[in-house]
Amino acid sequence: MLDVISDYKKYLVDVKHASVNTAESYLRDVRQFAQWLQNNDISFAQTSQQNICDYIAFLRSAGRSSATLTRCISGLKNFFSYAILSGVLSENPVRDIPTERGEKKLPQILSSREVELLLAQPSNFDEKGCRDKAMLEVMYATGIRVSELIGLNADDVGLDTGFIRCASSGKKPRYIPMYPAAIRALSGYMHRVRPLMLVSPTEPALFVNLNGERMSRQGFWKILKSYQQAAHIEKDITPHTLRHSFAVHLLENGADLRSIQEMMGHSDISSTQMYTQLVNQNLQSVYRKCHPKA
Repeated sequence: MLDVISDYKKYLVDVKHASVNTAESYLRDVRQFAQWLQNNDISFAQTSQQNICDYIAFLRSAGRSSATLTRCISGLKNFFSYAILSGVLSENPVRDIPTERGEKKLPQILSSREVELLLAQPSNFDEKGCRDKAMLEVMYATGIRVSELIGLNADDVGLDTGFIRCASSGKKPRYIPMYPAAIRALSGYMHRVRPLMLVSPTEPALFVNLNGERMSRQGFWKILKSYQQAAHIEKDITPHTLRHSFAVHLLENGADLRSIQEMMGHSDISSTQMYTQLVNQNLQSVYRKCHPKA
């Protein structure tokens, strides 16, 4: 089974154009299932629908959430479909397994005031603060993913036009506008700070760490958490919180769903439509708080 998993990873990256990180995320559930099969002396080639049901029951008894079970079933369906496509198996034991139905939790967003507090934390008087300010401003200005933020190169920025080019793996590049404050923060970083932080003048990365190398996801995560604490924001902020806030704030101020979909790089409009629920939720909250009869 390990050979099949290895080939599946290559298929995800080379054929489906998933990033290495995305492929690893898909494979995590598959590897855990493979370990369960081994622990129970079950052959991969002989895996039955009952084995799948037993595995799901095992995960449920271990306290896994409905969302986790749904992701696991979906991942196994895709993996076994690949095994059939590649000729390893002739039947898919997951095909008729129903997807778990659980309440989908809406993402958390920041209020406009909380965004302003967060963006005000980095100091423009030192190199690190100037870089951090630029990263936070760009992320909120464009709604890009953290992987896309740290994947930006210096030549992806058009300071004169006020756009960045976001080129995700295997996808058509997106050109996303930035508001003036984000352009100013990015311009200050690129002209005054980035040249001082680089170890090699040939380094293409836009955002670099204190060693002059491309910023990592973990590095940005720590930076974001430190400014959350400094701003005394009680919400648990993640890089995706800024992405969600970007979308909701645009929608609240009259942006259309298609434009938001294009800027965020959603392949399906249904992913973008989720934000209308958050807007409606916010309106209900304001109504209950402010209407004299509520």
